[in-house]
Amino acid sequence: MTARKKAKHTATVVKGRAEEALGKTVGNERLIAKGKADRIKGDLAQAGQKAKDAFKH
Repeated sequence: MTARKKAKHTATVVKGRAEEALGKTVGNERLIAKGKADRIKGDLAQAGQKAKDAFKH
């Protein structure tokens, strides 16, 4: 996985966690859901890149 892609996926996960925490703090269900979706999206992207790297070698 390139460093650029890894940073992008990690940023997506961090953004999702922040949105989720903010949503819980203010009681906004939509923000909580968006945060969870972003976090899961980043996690899946990281897993996909790791799988590609595993088969590349």
